[in-house]
Amino acid sequence: MAVDPLIELHDVNKYYGKLHVLQDVNLTVGRGEVVVVIGPSGSGKSTLCRTINRLETIQSGRINLDGRSLPEEGKALAGLRAEVGMVFQSFNLFAHKTVLQNVSLAQVKVRGRKKDEADRRSHELLERVGLAAHAEKFPAQLSGGQQQRVAIARALAMDPKVMLFDEPTSALDPEMINEVLEVMQQLARDGMTMVVVTHEMGFARSAANRVVFMADGRIVEDRTPEDFFTHPESDRAKDFLSKILKH
Repeated sequence: MAVDPLIELHDVNKYYGKLHVLQDVNLTVGRGEVVVVIGPSGSGKSTLCRTINRLETIQSGRINLDGRSLPEEGKALAGLRAEVGMVFQSFNLFAHKTVLQNVSLAQVKVRGRKKDEADRRSHELLERVGLAAHAEKFPAQLSGGQQQRVAIARALAMDPKVMLFDEPTSALDPEMINEVLEVMQQLARDGMTMVVVTHEMGFARSAANRVVFMADGRIVEDRTPEDFFTHPESDRAKDFLSKILKH
């Protein structure tokens, strides 16, 4: 078990109508841990990721973040979302705002920082994701990989306790995937707690402390990457890996 649990899911169940998308899910993510969630399409990976910051509500069970249960709504929920950075498949940047404004906006609105302080922090983070030279550009002037790195900088600007990544590279052209994964690798090395839903097995192997394999709304395996990739225990995982690793 994780020594210092930051995220805890206990017996979490989620339905869409009759579809049981998360079935009695238990998961603990320790502070500073990188947990990569993989599995076939429709296994519940993205839903799992989205329940951690309450973008999806659950029907039963409980989710704790840093020892506190997730708030229902209102100000407390906005506060929670500031603690939990989220990076999606689509970049969700404001098209009419510059890169710098995109990264600074929530710092001012949610964190209450002064504009110049927020801009200073934004410049630091843009430097960190390799985009210092693009601060005054608009999202449409950037490649998909650059936009996704802006989205990562924007999430980091809130100084979150944990970063959630929901298939952050699946909308990108192949040549842009690595520039985003490199930023994520660096975050992992810097000790950021991360939950990453991805199809990138190389990233899972190299950056994860644990690989969580999901199928049919359940966590089937939760092991080190080394163990999982070399000795998968379940037939579902063996089948999944044989399909992926052939390509």
